Amino acid sequence: MKIPIESLNLIMINVGFARHHADWNWKDVSSPFTRLFLVTEGEAKLHLPESVVTLCPGNAYMVPAYVTHSYECHGDFALYYLHVYEGFKNETDILDAYEFPTTAKVCDMDRELFAHICALHPHAALPSSNPDTYNNTVCMADSIERYHALPLHDKMRLRGFALTLFAQFVEHARPRVWTRDKRIIRVVNHIQSHIFDTLSVDELSSIACITKNYFIQLFTHTLGMSPVRYINRKKMERAQLMLLTEQVPVKEVAYRLGFSDHSYFIRLFRQTVGISPQEYRRRNGRG
Repeated sequence: MKIPIESLNLIMINVGFARHHADWNWKDVSSPFTRLFLVTEGEAKLHLPESVVTLCPGNAYMVPAYVTHSYECHGDFALYYLHVYEGFKNETDILDAYEFPTTAKVCDMDRELFAHICALHPHAALPSSNPDTYNNTVCMADSIERYHALPLHDKMRLRGFALTLFAQFVEHARPRVWTRDKRIIRVVNHIQSHIFDTLSVDELSSIACITKNYFIQLFTHTLGMSPVRYINRKKMERAQLMLLTEQVPVKEVAYRLGFSDHSYFIRLFRQTVGISPQEYRRRNGRG
């Protein structure tokens, strides 16, 4: 199954260069955007849920959205960074459909391109290395507004740059295990492309062309969760991104994601994320 690059609607939030002196030690970081690092000097550690990766020069690294991770740095360390998210398109989320390697080799051209982009967009650099200072509604909304205000040729350069860097990871990307079943592929693609609609199990079982009961069993066995739980998880992920990138009321977020019951949306968000949408915004710099 080929990766449709035209579906990678990558929107830049931040890009820059940072130099650290044993001060890149942040715990339990999680964001609704993907991070890419290109290390130029020194060494640090990236703590992921299932592994610890040593960050060293000559490599680029990817941390997908919503993955809780930590940083550990005990000496001099320097890196380029790029934060992006996939724009709201009615297409499959490529970063969710494929499993990308954490590490990729880079060349001099990649480093030069990173330096060039940073020079062109100095205002896109992070205010500090502390995630609390940039992983919030105000900073993300400002960064996205700045991106959308760019002229078309700058957006084209940034998209080309992001795709060039992603190419190092795409080369070794693999479809996730669940994509082996074409019936589940159709259903997951439908969920992704209709994330703003009200989705029913009856509708999904029809798309899979199997009975409702068998569909529930097959989906649960393949993805490790029921269709309803999967739908709700993907909607809550999109809700987190919307709460940070769009200055609209929580009720509007619920409505746009297909929830006619605002109270149910809040309960579901609390069950999934651990806090209410309002508290999520307050903790991330607004409200």
